[in-house]
Amino acid sequence: MTLTTLKHNIQLSELDPWGTVADLGSQILEGEVRAFGKMTFGAPTDPVSSAYFGTTQGKFRMVYPFAEQATVVTGEVLLTDESTGQTTRYKSGDSWFVTKGTPVLWEVLSESFVKHYFAVV
Repeated sequence: MTLTTLKHNIQLSELDPWGTVADLGSQILEGEVRAFGKMTFGAPTDPVSSAYFGTTQGKFRMVYPFAEQATVVTGEVLLTDESTGQTTRYKSGDSWFVTKGTPVLWEVLSESFVKHYFAVV
């Protein structure tokens, strides 16, 4: 059994480089949008996993390949659910839940952004 404390104000330098968000299946619309992460439970291919995930500033589109609950730990992002048109701004401490298959437009407003997520395939 393990109890993991989730940290706030995580910087991208504390995470591992994961390439770009395009390497992870997203479509980049503005900027290079580099991706970073560090697993806190499981592996990215496991049916259940959690991790810190961060990006550099930019804009990209992704269709969620899993259901996710996430909390922002650093930075600010504007998310648009493209199936409904609803746009919401999230900053440190804010959380969301998204279902698998939802198309989401991401606009990272701050220089960098980090969330902690719990995903279920």
